[in-house]
Amino acid sequence: MTHVVHVLGNGTHVTAQDTVPFTLWCAAHHLSDYTEAVWVAISALGDRDTTAAIVGGIVASYVGAAGIPTDWRAAREPLPEWDDAPKRRQR
Repeated sequence: MTHVVHVLGNGTHVTAQDTVPFTLWCAAHHLSDYTEAVWVAISALGDRDTTAAIVGGIVASYVGAAGIPTDWRAAREPLPEWDDAPKRRQR
């Protein structure tokens, strides 16, 4: 991991060039394991919340909601009301 962070960055400099390559590496190496991907992103230190959010978004798009631990989904912030606006319009 130290070598990967040295080469790709980990968000410490808070720039896209220092953040995105590492997040893509994390997602690519743990694409089917949401929990592992997020924990690897966090373990690299740096801008942890940003790298974990980016990695989580990429991996979630692959594994779907079923691939995210149930207790993690239950503990998240509520989605905004606009999220169900299309459903309300159909009524």
